Amino acid sequence: MRLFSPYVIKGLHLQNRVVMAPMCQYAVTAKDGKPNEWHYVHYLSRAIGGTGLIMIEMTDIDPDGRITEMDLGLWSDNQIPAFARIIKGVQAYNSKVGIQIAHAGRKTEFVETPIAPSAIKFPGSPYRMPRALATEEIPGIIQQFADTVRRAVKAGVDVIELHGAHGYLIHQFQSPLTNQRDDAYGQDLSRFGADVIQAVKREMPANMPLVFRISAVEYVEGGYNIEHAIRLCKAYKKAGVDIFHVSTGGEGPPGSNQPRNSPGYQVTYAEQIREALDVPVIAVGMLDDPVQAHSVIEGGQADMVAIGRGMLRDPYWAVHAGIKLEPQSPLVPKPYQAGYSS
Repeated sequence: MRLFSPYVIKGLHLQNRVVMAPMCQYAVTAKDGKPNEWHYVHYLSRAIGGTGLIMIEMTDIDPDGRITEMDLGLWSDNQIPAFARIIKGVQAYNSKVGIQIAHAGRKTEFVETPIAPSAIKFPGSPYRMPRALATEEIPGIIQQFADTVRRAVKAGVDVIELHGAHGYLIHQFQSPLTNQRDDAYGQDLSRFGADVIQAVKREMPANMPLVFRISAVEYVEGGYNIEHAIRLCKAYKKAGVDIFHVSTGGEGPPGSNQPRNSPGYQVTYAEQIREALDVPVIAVGMLDDPVQAHSVIEGGQADMVAIGRGMLRDPYWAVHAGIKLEPQSPLVPKPYQAGYSS
């Protein structure tokens, strides 16, 4: 396997294994949750730049489920056209496009009374004390996930990603630190995530893959470990997940278990989940060096590699990585080829 070899899963056909990681564009106001001209140029630039799969940033199921009021949302049918314009544009340049669906839960920064599995505040400011969801409210939240996915499918996406990492709502349900319920959703920490997965799969074409982003370990004191994450992933795979996008942390300040924050520091977790479940994985985390990113694929540690900050710095990361790894890379757009000739 090579970083710039094609990848196929179900109905998704990628020109290469480079993924643009979902990254919120906080500095740009998205009026009423709708992406605007900034988002259009932002995503199309990376498609022209040769990225195999572009994952649109965290897009929320409810206005109060956003991290900030500047974030994207797809809680209404009238938001579909703005997303569809971007998706169609990305696909015109031979990239595929997904969208990360989420609810911030207790990690919203502007809602007066956030919701969460349990009334446990996220540490620090500007976070507020959440209220615990009543059991009878949970089916409504699950339906919001399903409705948002239905809209994303209507907008034309090639793949869906559920955000179950970084301390947001699904993560809050799957963590023993933030889920102290005594109902069915507390007795089985995978229950909420699995119910969401099953609900959104009913809104997706059978040949469309479902990606689940998971924090493989929690760094906060007393946080869960990779063994807990693997148990969650087994339940989520059974519920319908096709690919795991493996990250870490996000649920609170690190304790004695500090992240290494060095290139490739999360790859080992992706590899462990891949081996334990025999399931495709996306590795992420400071993999901006093309040689290292390629080695992750070549060594069988992951099936795809997600690039975050590297793509913020360079919209043509994939083009430049392709040239470095394979001098005859076909990724350079024809209008730009003169700029790369000797």
